[in-house]
Amino acid sequence: MKNSFLAGASCFCLTACLGYHIGPVKPYYLQDVHTIAVPTFENSTLIPRIEVLVTDTVIKQFQQDGTFKIASNENADVILKGEISRITRSPARSVRGNVLATSEFNLVMRLRYKLVGNDGKPIGPPGEVSGSTSFFVATATVNGSPATGDVITDERQALPLATEELANHLVSQLSEGW
Repeated sequence: MKNSFLAGASCFCLTACLGYHIGPVKPYYLQDVHTIAVPTFENSTLIPRIEVLVTDTVIKQFQQDGTFKIASNENADVILKGEISRITRSPARSVRGNVLATSEFNLVMRLRYKLVGNDGKPIGPPGEVSGSTSFFVATATVNGSPATGDVITDERQALPLATEELANHLVSQLSEGW
């Protein structure tokens, strides 16, 4: 009885973790990819210089994740090409007492991307990721009534938060497949 229990317990222990894998689990089409180049993304929006912020944030996220190493275009296994396709701002909450004025906005940034090999052929399907955040508009009192502040400045300060979320989603899609 004791021997059969030990045999059963040892068999269970040896096969219980059979499907687990230690380390990065890349998508099948990226199994042989170890280095990635991230040139500056294209900017199809009206926000100037946002492509530099997004590209730098994506590179930092790849370095933090560690699944792929960053390399130059010539030394990389694949090149990540991206286009910041859209940045939208939509009202989320109005000012108390004035429904025409907005106190909180939602900000969504979208990036289309594709992986290209050194030969110029696409690797895997193209994709799209988004990052979002919300931000409040600074309000001030003018002549006893609330007035909204500078929406553009507050949006500019919220862009890095949306960019970080976008970079997290992009690196997760590429390094984990989802």
